[in-house]
Amino acid sequence: MTEALMPIGRFGRLCRLSVKQLRHYDDLGLLRPAWVDPHTGYRYYRADQTRDALSIGLLRSLDVPLPAIGRVLAGVDVAAVLGEVRDRMEAELARRRRALSTLDRVLTSGLPTAEVRLVREEPRRVAVSRDAGATTDISTLTSGCVSRLVAALTAAGQPPTGPLVGLFPLDLGEQVAVTVAAPAAEDVPGLPGDVLAGGVFATATHVGPYDQSALTTHALLAWLGEHGHTPVGELREVYVSDPRQSAPDELVTQVMIRIEEAE
Repeated sequence: MTEALMPIGRFGRLCRLSVKQLRHYDDLGLLRPAWVDPHTGYRYYRADQTRDALSIGLLRSLDVPLPAIGRVLAGVDVAAVLGEVRDRMEAELARRRRALSTLDRVLTSGLPTAEVRLVREEPRRVAVSRDAGATTDISTLTSGCVSRLVAALTAAGQPPTGPLVGLFPLDLGEQVAVTVAAPAAEDVPGLPGDVLAGGVFATATHVGPYDQSALTTHALLAWLGEHGHTPVGELREVYVSDPRQSAPDELVTQVMIRIEEAE
């Protein structure tokens, strides 16, 4: 029987996979040996398994995850599976580009500082759009909330009359809840209403792309720590500029954090 099979070492050299990799793929059920010697536990493979083994190696070299490779080998809508992988890679590439752009700004200007002032805000009635997902997708989540909010307000004949406000938790984990609010004197069909809390806020102005606002948040939190203030509630971003009329480098955002008031 073994004359028609290749031992794992020879099969691995043919397919450019290590013995360790082949054992791992066997353990995962991704590429089972054709036969395992019951006495020695040694694995043997058929020649017609070469294509699958080479496909695994190729797709892993392209950073395709093993679960997706398993679906490809099983014949599950290959274009759809690999299309999903490509979309995730494209999103990660975009995130990396944003990170590089932010790093370039730090390299040019140094660690962020900001002019901070304390302002008192009154409670405001708002309509909101909410979403949640991975923290790495926060820009996409926020954009989606903005689109849904503006569309619902416009359809109700109540287009936004003031800047939109993004609300984000101060403590960021792997998952994040995002809220975008707009002033609304009346109920808006399809949108929940809420009240933005009033109080004393530390605020700083961010000028530049939205995805670099974390620099100003960093500076604002550092200022709070240095001045002995305790932040409460969520982080607010007030989008002063209209992104349809301003270049990314000219966007103005007010970054705000409510502070605990002395009794």
